Amino acid sequence: MAMRNSLNYSIPDPVKLEVYKHLFVSIAEEMGAVLRKSSFSPNIKERRDFSCALFDSQAKMIAQAAHIPVHLGSMPLSVKSAIDRFSSRGDGLKPGDTIMLNDPFLGGTHLPDITLVTPVFIDQDPSPSQSISISSSALSAITNPFAYVASRAHHADIGGIAAGSMPIAREIYQEGLIIPPVKLIHDDTIDQDILSLVLANVRTPEERSGDLTAQIGANQRGVERFLELIQRYGRDEASQYMQALLFYTEQMTRRLIAGLPDGSYTFTDYLDDNGITRQQVPISVSISIKGDTAVVDFTGSAPQQEGSINAVYAITLSAVNYVFRSLIGLDVPNNSGCLIPIQIIAPQGSVVNASHPAPVAGGNVETSQRIVDVLLGALSQACPIKIPAASQGTMNNVSIGGWDAERKRFFTYYETIGGGTGANQRADGISAIHSHMTNTLNTPIEALEYTYPMQVIRYSIREKSGGKGSHSGGDGIIREIKLLADAQVTLLTERRTTAPYGLEGGEPGQKGENILYHGTEQHQLPGKGTFYASKGDVLSINTPGGGGCGKPGLTHKSDQDTIKDL
Repeated sequence: MAMRNSLNYSIPDPVKLEVYKHLFVSIAEEMGAVLRKSSFSPNIKERRDFSCALFDSQAKMIAQAAHIPVHLGSMPLSVKSAIDRFSSRGDGLKPGDTIMLNDPFLGGTHLPDITLVTPVFIDQDPSPSQSISISSSALSAITNPFAYVASRAHHADIGGIAAGSMPIAREIYQEGLIIPPVKLIHDDTIDQDILSLVLANVRTPEERSGDLTAQIGANQRGVERFLELIQRYGRDEASQYMQALLFYTEQMTRRLIAGLPDGSYTFTDYLDDNGITRQQVPISVSISIKGDTAVVDFTGSAPQQEGSINAVYAITLSAVNYVFRSLIGLDVPNNSGCLIPIQIIAPQGSVVNASHPAPVAGGNVETSQRIVDVLLGALSQACPIKIPAASQGTMNNVSIGGWDAERKRFFTYYETIGGGTGANQRADGISAIHSHMTNTLNTPIEALEYTYPMQVIRYSIREKSGGKGSHSGGDGIIREIKLLADAQVTLLTERRTTAPYGLEGGEPGQKGENILYHGTEQHQLPGKGTFYASKGDVLSINTPGGGGCGKPGLTHKSDQDTIKDL
């Protein structure tokens, strides 16, 4: 993302800007409500592992709902890939079309995350007094889309060598079905051939069909609400404030960067391993601050790996966007304007910008977390008062699949499990919560046991797992699941050999641990791997705590003094 100077531009009307911010966000939020309520899988309905957002005609994200950071920062690249693919073709995009894709090397994250992109068309010269129909027949005299709506949802299976499609693979072809940008819907009609092709390659076709239909409904709702907004306020004013929101976020990001001391700040942290070999994998960053711009350089990070921890460029982009947006602190729109003052250097062929056909299932969930850790570690040297110690640094991915004899169907269960967050100079970390690049909920015990042949026998806080300090890190979680059927299990977890770091003398958080109980036997499991477990086995996931901040026994400034400094 190249830097550019501040625009010669002013906010038309600050009050109306705030109104438009909420109007656009409300569309994305309503899309999310439709997707959640009409989905089939617990992963989407209960855990809310999905995201919705609005984009302008150039694929710049204008607004998003409060969904998943790792989805939303990367979605503009998927939308742009979809636009580019069909703008170069004779048939192009028309009203009633929806594009589907999941290719990580075209702006996706990993294969289970399927994105649907729907264009929004309007008349050439609409005004608030005109009536705008959403039907294709009433929109025949249309040239180019005015905007786009998009939804991204994590599907609990998309094929591949392991149930749940989160395997320890050596190439992306082993991870599942790769979907380039294709028209799932053409002229308001689902392409049954494409849908059949997808459903033939997954273990749970009924669930996948239901979740895709929910995404279609979410996008349709987004188009409807967008057109209603245009009808009420007019195309020109809506377009003006779409660009004004981008400009406003850019200016707030520049103000944040300008408030940091000029200089270069470096940090290195490590992934435990790549799932195939056991060597640690370094991720390094150098953040150079000069005036109101920043250069974030990942040169020195490990080359892309044999195992599936590789992150595509879109993931690295998401992590940088998340960290800088979080530091702003104000209720600033989360859109593409945040990255305008930031140049990102991620060497091609590295673990933070992998090349095809590298396996990438874990890059989205695990490497994204470590990228955040190194970014925060570097920025702690520039603004220590704002930066927490390391949080758990993993999403603790668990995938379980097999044959459910009672329901006479195949099942795939996918879960990410929370842990402790890092402490900062003002407060202890939070216990038992998802952090940073994930924003999902847990799967409630009732929903899990109702849907799958499993029983949750323990779900508790992992006491004293947070790092000690003048402020202590949050504690992790213990989640133990008893299998009521033979199953294939895949674990994709981190911070099992490298602990979440503390800051300013604070102690690191406790490392995570995976255990399988088979009868009277207890087996220590690696952080990453796929294995077959038997009916009656118990899988125990003990998640990491967050790092502490400050030497234990010392007292930081009072909160009031800290607020004055800020």
